[in-house]
Amino acid sequence: MQNFLKILRWTVGLLFIFSGLIKANDPLGLSYKMQEFFDVWGIQFLNDYTLAFALVMNTLEIVAGIALLIQFPYKQTLWLLLGLIVFFSFLTGYALFSGKIKTCGCFGDCIPLTPKTSFIKDIVLLVSIVILLINHKKAKSNTHKYLGIFVLLLATTTVGYGQYYVLDHLPFIDCLPYKAGNDIVEKMKEPDGAIKDSVSIQMEFEKDGKAYFFDANHFPENFDSSYVYKNRKEVLMSKGNGLVPAIVDFEITNLNGVDTTQALFATEIPYVLVLAGKIEANIPWENLLSSLHKKYKLVYVVTSDKAGAQQFLPKENILIGDITMLKTAARVWPSLLVMNGSTIMQKTSYIDYLGK
Repeated sequence: MQNFLKILRWTVGLLFIFSGLIKANDPLGLSYKMQEFFDVWGIQFLNDYTLAFALVMNTLEIVAGIALLIQFPYKQTLWLLLGLIVFFSFLTGYALFSGKIKTCGCFGDCIPLTPKTSFIKDIVLLVSIVILLINHKKAKSNTHKYLGIFVLLLATTTVGYGQYYVLDHLPFIDCLPYKAGNDIVEKMKEPDGAIKDSVSIQMEFEKDGKAYFFDANHFPENFDSSYVYKNRKEVLMSKGNGLVPAIVDFEITNLNGVDTTQALFATEIPYVLVLAGKIEANIPWENLLSSLHKKYKLVYVVTSDKAGAQQFLPKENILIGDITMLKTAARVWPSLLVMNGSTIMQKTSYIDYLGK
């Protein structure tokens, strides 16, 4: 029994540490996932606090996992982990049974899990933690009190600093589809074996006080002006397998709204895309852009903030991109993509670039 409990304790602890480390590598990614849940639930007023929630949650996962391994403080740690896993199980269960959230973000963008897999994982962890809690008196810890406090404080400080670092720079491990070496055009292609959802456009008509539904290929033979159109809706006929391109929303336009994506990809010399969802005045734009212009002939600022770009960067080549695409492409604004056609050669945050 002791060996079983030991294996269970190490498995649960390492899983929480692993999960927390992956998300701590990209806390903004977790905050965006939280915003997705909040938008679905209609509590968008919490969106301004999601980054703080993410930072705290990541730290709790890692530190609690370490506390479980060193068994200090053991019972309190088990209760904390139980609370966390109940919360996680609710989120993954909601994603699974509602169908409104495609991925729960349990292991960030590095290891995307389906809602079903995530929910099963959380239920297994929930049962494991309950078993450990029931048998907590059988566990004996040899960790000295002050050593345990030191280890947990060191872990908290290290995790906090690591998350602070990636917020100013870029994730230590870039798991986004826009990482260096990726070809955007290739990432926009349908993956092998992809099956899309099959939908039918059903139209609602009314005749003699009764409602009738049919699609464009199945109009009744007696259809005439006595059928009064009321509404239309998409009806899911068959579910696809969920395989979608890694990049689905990459489109760049000029200030007049003309799509320039393919023209950019056809550029025969290296060029730079400076990605910034918002154009903020506290960024050293003059130093950054003057340095880039000295090194590259073609430099484009890609933003969703058209007004800010025209106000603060009137002399630059401004292109417009969707805010969601920019959030996915780079966690730090501005970030620089050195491009060769549609291939990302380098990806750097502005802080790292200016620090060279």
